[in-house]
Formats: sequence, C-alpha cells, structure tokens
Amino acid sequence: MSMSLGFDEGRLQRVAELCDRYVDGGKFPCAQVQLSHQGNVAFRYTTGWSDIESKNPLREDAIFRIYSMTKPITSIGLMQLYEKAEFILEDPVAKYLPAFADPQVLVGGSYLNPVTRPAQTELTIRDMLLHTSGLTYGFHYSNNLDKMYRESKFASIWGKKGDEIETLEETTNKLGEMPLLFDPGTSWNYSMSTDVCGRLIEVISGRALDEYLEEHVLGPLGMDDTGFYVKDANNGRFTSNYAITPKSPLTRIDAAEDSPYLEPQVFLSGGGGMVSTTDDYQRFVDMLINGGELEGERVIGRHTLDFMTLNHLPGGVTLNELGQSTFTETAMEGMGFGLGFSVLVNPAANAALGSVGEFAWGGAASTRFWVDSLEKITCVFMTQFMPSSHYPIRRELKAAVYQALK
Repeated sequence: MSMSLGFDEGRLQRVAELCDRYVDGGKFPCAQVQLSHQGNVAFRYTTGWSDIESKNPLREDAIFRIYSMTKPITSIGLMQLYEKAEFILEDPVAKYLPAFADPQVLVGGSYLNPVTRPAQTELTIRDMLLHTSGLTYGFHYSNNLDKMYRESKFASIWGKKGDEIETLEETTNKLGEMPLLFDPGTSWNYSMSTDVCGRLIEVISGRALDEYLEEHVLGPLGMDDTGFYVKDANNGRFTSNYAITPKSPLTRIDAAEDSPYLEPQVFLSGGGGMVSTTDDYQRFVDMLINGGELEGERVIGRHTLDFMTLNHLPGGVTLNELGQSTFTETAMEGMGFGLGFSVLVNPAANAALGSVGEFAWGGAASTRFWVDSLEKITCVFMTQFMPSSHYPIRRELKAAVYQALK
C-alpha cells in the first residue's frame, strides 16, 4: 500500500524490495513496515508468514512481541507521574524501593564470591530511565555480574510455560540485592532498569503496572491490541517467533499457538513484556511526533516530551564514549540517550541516514520505530527474528526510507 506523501513513490519501492529480500532469502519469517509523513500514512508493506510451518500468511492486523519497544511506553507512564510532582528525577530509588537502599559496586571476585564496595554516587530514578544505574542484563555475557543475573534466574520475558516465574515486585527486590556494575551515573549499560521503572510506577501510583498503563497510556491512545498478553479473541492474529540457531537460520523458538503470551503474565515486564500491532504502535508514535497528544487526548506534556528526548548522558557525550554494553538496540557512535529513547546527536558519526534529534528504539525480535521531527516522518517496523543484532536491517531500512524523501 502506498500513498507516498512526502516521498517519491517509485523510490519507496526499495523499502518493499528490502523486506522481500529478507523474507524470500530465508532470513526473516515476515516483515511489516509503515511510514508516515506529517501524521498521514505514506507507505505500508506486509510480506511473509505469521508462522512458516503452517504457511499462515502475515495478516495486516498481526500481533507481534515488541520486547524492548515496551520501554518507551513504560518511560512515558513513569514521566506522567513526574508531571504530577509525585517524584523528582534526583530522588533516590530507595525512597520508593527500599531493596535499593545500600547499593554496592562489583569490583572483583567471582560470580559465586563477588567482591564489592559501597557505591560512591546516589542511585536515582533518572539513572533508571537513562540506563546509567549500573544494572545489567544476563544475556550480555560480558562480565561476572551478567552471570550472577543468569544464575539468579531473574523473571524473564523469554520464559517457557511451566517455568517458575516471579512477580515484578519479587524481581525488583532481588535486583536491589545485586551489586551494580559501576557507580550510578558514571557509565551506560543496557539493562533491566526499565523493569525497575515499571515497579516505580506501581509503588508511586498504587496500581498494578498493566492497569496503570492501560488507563493512562494505552486506553487514551486507543491501543486496544497492546498489552502484556494476547487476548483470547486475538489468538489467531498472533505471530510465531524465530531465531538463528546452529540447526537453521530460521528456527521457531515460540510457536504462536503454544506461546506463554497467550496467558496473562506473572512478571509484568515494563522493559520488554508487551505485544502490539503496527497500527497500535503507529498511534503511540503519532502521539510522540504530535508532541504528546493524539486526537484530543494529551498523554504527556509537550515540554516534558521535548525534555525526555534530549541527550541526557553526562557532559553530552555519546553512547560509545560512555557505554559498557556489548549489546544494545542501536549503533552507539553518534548516539545519545534520553529518558526512554535513543537520541541521534551526530548522523555522520552514526554512519546512517537520519536527522539530528531523531529518537527511536527497537526490540529483541528485530522490531524498530523512529520519530524524526525535522522531516516530520515516523517509521514502525515489525518482524519476529532474534537476535536483533544479527542482520543490519535497521540501518538498511534507514537508507531505503531516507533516500525516498522528496
């Protein structure tokens, strides 16, 4: 489907060709991409299979695991409470979550016998939004703390049916007992911080995370198919998830008809637990590019959103200068970070087409969105392939989209 507003229609076909190349080449099971310009859909393309094994074609209204594209939704939810003056960004996390009262920094030892020292800086709510908290993810595989996370068997969005899964409260309490990778605010590491933000929403608002987000973000935006599980009536629209493994470049790792996502989740992961559709997520990005409001519903203040999408890294540095992450959902050169989004500071250093100030994020199954206020365009890209770092699809997609601008 193409309406090509603001774009050269002929050149937009390169976006479709890119999607076809991935699906026909056996790299991705499916692809769905939607571009909008000045709030109107300019291009949409859908190809591939919601489940390869049963040859179910991908539906226009397919439901996808968006993993870390949950993070911006949670960050907006927490900042709504900031707007009500319920907290300030410099507040210690321990003020609301006592488990974080005595943060220790890992300095040596083994994962079984870690050596720590007291943190020399305050662990704040801003650190959690910004991923400068010193928390980590077990899947990084880059240090002893990551291994400690794996050994602790943190509640995981990758859980299988029948796994022993802890609640958000239990998970957050366990996180508070773990050492930090560095003194808060001194480095950047992609982590479970946004899950802590989800728990902060619960404690500050007095509501369960799913209820709060439904009432204050998803409901007002009409995102009816977005949530922490797939509702019974929508089971037929759910997609299967695939990964590259030694066995095959497309191994089904979570079948749509037998997925943990078909049941309400015990662990409400504000960092990666949601499912959504292209149309629903388009409503979220429309709200973002409109300065926090959609169809008369204001979700977040315009100035608050402008503030969230500044580069908040200390000294205005970029991720590669400050970051420790071996894995993140963005190329780190020329990239800053805001309160819940990556922020493009220097397109030349980032070595991909884009505009200064563009903000974005992606998910573990290779999904992606970005908002470019300068060119007045947004992109929502959906597929179900892990890991997201395996192919350069996101950078190729940017080339294909930006070259088509009039």
